[in-house]
Amino acid sequence: MKIRAGIVGFRGYSGMELVKILAAHPSVEPVLMEHRADAAPEAHPLGWKGPERIAAAAEAARGAGVEVVLLATPADVSMQLAPEFLDAGMRVIDLSGAFRLRTVERYRRWYKEEHTQPGLLAEAVYGLPEFTREQVKGARLVANPGCYPTAANLALRPLAAAGVIDRACGVVCDAKSGVSGAGRKPSLKTSFCEVTENFSAYSILGHRHVPEVLLTSGLEEREFSFTAHLLPIHRGILETIYFRPAEGVTAERLLEEYQRAYAGEPFVKLYAPGTVPDLRPVQHTNLCLIGFRLDDAARRAVVVACIDNLGKGAAGQAVQNLNLMLGLPETEGLSCAW
Repeated sequence: MKIRAGIVGFRGYSGMELVKILAAHPSVEPVLMEHRADAAPEAHPLGWKGPERIAAAAEAARGAGVEVVLLATPADVSMQLAPEFLDAGMRVIDLSGAFRLRTVERYRRWYKEEHTQPGLLAEAVYGLPEFTREQVKGARLVANPGCYPTAANLALRPLAAAGVIDRACGVVCDAKSGVSGAGRKPSLKTSFCEVTENFSAYSILGHRHVPEVLLTSGLEEREFSFTAHLLPIHRGILETIYFRPAEGVTAERLLEEYQRAYAGEPFVKLYAPGTVPDLRPVQHTNLCLIGFRLDDAARRAVVVACIDNLGKGAAGQAVQNLNLMLGLPETEGLSCAW
């Protein structure tokens, strides 16, 4: 018997990716949970049989044998639904930003809204498994990280923790994402004619993913500059990160710190010093690829980190967390080939 996992928000890009991954998962069966009364029916070919569909309510989930619920919903919807499922004894993985920032003050500042579930905000485990694996295993509520912070923290935390960054000189993260990262809700900015043959920066000096990077990397806000850009492609994130290494730090030392942090990690792959990844190898995978170059004479370092914003940046990482919570092999149902 497969474990049943409910998916709320299955029509969005991250939700659709969850359905796709779990439909092929050897140990987990997806159940689609409808939370929108006005949702238009979808067209399917004759004879099509998809996952079971139920209402996004605890009673319906209990009746369907759902053990864990994945919320691919806006933050306000996640705050509304998460307590209901948790009170019914189910575990929850939330893909929105509702439970990532730990305090209501921080949430208010960056999301410009009030948080309605402060107790759950304090309880939630930040689900970046490479750093919080043991906490995720026993968690009731996991806050799935944002796509930009996933790449940034995997690139920065080992180096910041080892003291090999000259933090007085600051860190600059120039991040670029495919359009699916903006979600499926229509808007002028993400319409075809606005995006194609174009390239734009957005949320300058106020992107809500910044505090996630600070909380995990250990950097201070004054030390970290982040700018997001919209690429005219469907999926993928590439972040170019600039910093000065501490005095005497060599390329070999940077590689050693990365190798120490990610030895045995199935989804983080490192390039040899002087070489860097591009986007194509990470698309449709749960991988994060990291490479860097170091100019010893000028004390300049550049790190390039790539993920799929719908994979390791959203649905893939959610399934990675799901596997850990259910005691399954962490890589089950996920692509770690490159």
